[in-house]
Amino acid sequence: MRVKICGITTVRDALIAEEEGADAIGIVVCSDSKRSVPVSRARAIFAALRPNTEKICVTNTQSQSDLELILSLKPTAIQIPQNLKVPAGVGTKIYRVASGEIGIPEKCDAVVIDQSCGRGIVYDRSYAEKVVEKSAVPVILSGGLTPDNVGDAIRDLRLYAVDVSSGVEKSKGIKD
Repeated sequence: MRVKICGITTVRDALIAEEEGADAIGIVVCSDSKRSVPVSRARAIFAALRPNTEKICVTNTQSQSDLELILSLKPTAIQIPQNLKVPAGVGTKIYRVASGEIGIPEKCDAVVIDQSCGRGIVYDRSYAEKVVEKSAVPVILSGGLTPDNVGDAIRDLRLYAVDVSSGVEKSKGIKD
């Protein structure tokens, strides 16, 4: 089971998450989230990480110019809205968010079940089961995961990874 810690806003938190065993670090950029950081800070955080740690940019932008800026960070993957167009051959993995309204995303390397968007709302188990069953690509579960409930999610669903943000924070963007 792979673990992504998302909403990282500082080098310190990224290094702690990495030291504690996180396989991937998610940084929110070009977004209206309180966890969104400037591209310059995202670049510094990524530069501090070990080469084998996945570097994931998370955004809700619909802007192609924002997408180009994000791709300039050379992340391992970008986690984007289902309807954002991505040019072929961008050189990074594409993770698309499944929210329930549009269906299961296509043309992606992984599907992220995220109905919470960092608000701590616990995932819908029946929806998660449907996505896992129907998806042709790996599934990453996000949404209200905490140390108290993540074990059940891992045990009950066939997931590629779990994605935790608010469940490991003392305040927005500050991990504990």
